[in-house]
Amino acid sequence: MASLAVFLLIVLACVSAPFYAHWAQVDPFASTLDAVIQIDGADVAVMEPSTEGLGLGYTPLGPTWRLGNYFLGADSQGRDVMARMLYGGLISLLISGAATIFTLILGTSAGLIAGYFGGITDTVLSRFLDVLWAFPIYLLAISLSIVTIAQGISIGPIEIESGSLWLPVIIIGIVYVPYVARPIRGQVLSLRRSEFVHAAVNLGVPGWRILWRDILPNITTTLIVFVPLMMALNMLTESALSFLSIGVQPPAASWGTIIQDGQALLYTRPLVALAPGLAIAVSVMALNVFGDGLRDALDPRSKVRLGRD
Repeated sequence: MASLAVFLLIVLACVSAPFYAHWAQVDPFASTLDAVIQIDGADVAVMEPSTEGLGLGYTPLGPTWRLGNYFLGADSQGRDVMARMLYGGLISLLISGAATIFTLILGTSAGLIAGYFGGITDTVLSRFLDVLWAFPIYLLAISLSIVTIAQGISIGPIEIESGSLWLPVIIIGIVYVPYVARPIRGQVLSLRRSEFVHAAVNLGVPGWRILWRDILPNITTTLIVFVPLMMALNMLTESALSFLSIGVQPPAASWGTIIQDGQALLYTRPLVALAPGLAIAVSVMALNVFGDGLRDALDPRSKVRLGRD
């Protein structure tokens, strides 16, 4: 519950991004190289002349530790890091959440159909899942991103532009389908041999109705446990793709793109990269801890094993 509270606090902070930007009167997506702010009654340039080496170039303003006034300083384009952090977190949460829903829908559907109908249907779906399973996650995600990032996706009437946030959602959702479908298939194979399923079949109940009314409710617990764990994995994958410039595209920003922006400032303004990195670490850890606790709470067999140990 403590980890859930931490994650909800992060979500609440990210949702408040538009209100924070309006209150601070900053545009987190526009370069402000000539901006000037007031600190203790004195005008301070957001981009300070460099004092290192030959004194060429500029160094972004460091943290002021004042909310609404470049709390975490500025990045290399003079943008408010705190405002970008909140907006980037909002986009990261939206993508990871949408990708989780997409993965659960595809994975659950594939697992239910393969496990219940069996035969050639199970063989075809299982071999397709095995092909996806054979590829390393990040290699497959990077490959799909590179293929689609330039031209987008066009399938009949469905067209997704290259800069759309739906691209990382679809790519991340696809690569994790086997990790959901295979456990669901195993559970369905076990449930298919249950007496209540045999009774429904003997009564002439259609297969789709058995799946919807009898089998699906019995795997709901597993799906609930999958939500926080898959969301944590999806957040890490999205951040990795965005860091490599093949995820979220400008002018949008996510925690991964902000880390990339701050890579060149690690020695002068490390918070530009460290702040989103810390946000990712805390969010993923909170989701994993909550997922583990949720699994222990919803799976009675885990408590029995723990008691025996």
